[in-house]
Amino acid sequence: MKGSGRNISLTSYDDLFSTKETRQADAREQIQQIPLSELHPFKDHPFRVVDDDRMMETVESVKAYGVLVPAIARPLGDGGYEIVAGHRRKHGSELAGLSDMPCIVREMDNDTATILMVDSNIQREDILPSERAQAYKMKLDAIRRKAGRPAKTAEIDGKNNSRQVVGNLESAAIVGQEAGDSGRQVQRYIRLTELQPELQQMVDEKKIAMTPAVELSYLKPEEQQMLLTAIDSEQATPSLSQAQRMKKLSQAGKLNDDTMLDIMMEQKKPEKCELTFSGDVLRKYFPRSYTPQRMQETIIKLLEAWVKKRQRDQER
Repeated sequence: MKGSGRNISLTSYDDLFSTKETRQADAREQIQQIPLSELHPFKDHPFRVVDDDRMMETVESVKAYGVLVPAIARPLGDGGYEIVAGHRRKHGSELAGLSDMPCIVREMDNDTATILMVDSNIQREDILPSERAQAYKMKLDAIRRKAGRPAKTAEIDGKNNSRQVVGNLESAAIVGQEAGDSGRQVQRYIRLTELQPELQQMVDEKKIAMTPAVELSYLKPEEQQMLLTAIDSEQATPSLSQAQRMKKLSQAGKLNDDTMLDIMMEQKKPEKCELTFSGDVLRKYFPRSYTPQRMQETIIKLLEAWVKKRQRDQER
């Protein structure tokens, strides 16, 4: 009996262990050259794209080698694409004079896109506190929505539900994994999103430290406006202890223009510096004929000479 001469087509390994939807998705995720005019920034993108030295390095690299790492984008319903990862690469391509750039086009829902957008940027070294704060908040809200949990923090009428607090901390820890921040640190950053934009800018500019900024974030918006007026008036920013007192007065309903100004004026009081030496301690360094006034003048002259010598040594 003769065997038939039919050709047998073997199913590939990938086809055996993948679904039709997966194969279609893989086909759609091939790298495409997309016109820059069709690439739009991610909605509420929290990270700056600035023309700094690093951007100029990116531009030179793009001119020399092109865009080596494709951006990730997702199609928009009304045409074009939303950039999920690659905002700096797009700007660098524009400055380099390119008309398009390579992109991986991927279908994804809003929350998945938000998480990927944050994770793609959060490890950069030049991120401002306000940028990190907004990014962490966006990612935490997205994680909670995907888990079917409310986006709000677990505070009801000023009281914390312990089970919700633990859940919030666990979610915050997940958010901080990519950047190596603890759940507590993530929560502290997210508190900064409650600050008025002007106060956030002061944190970015290191005029207000992180710890007092977290305390100030508990002030009501109108109280924060009062604080901005007081800062402008006194040309000083609150210390941690001052911020804690403001928070306490706010919670008690006793923070107003007068109490705010009283606290801020404390910053302007010069620190009292008193240094006392007994006559016996000083007398052994001076002739017996020296009066206290003459000893003081001599000490000042010696200190001035010491300061000048230090300055000369530092300039060498």
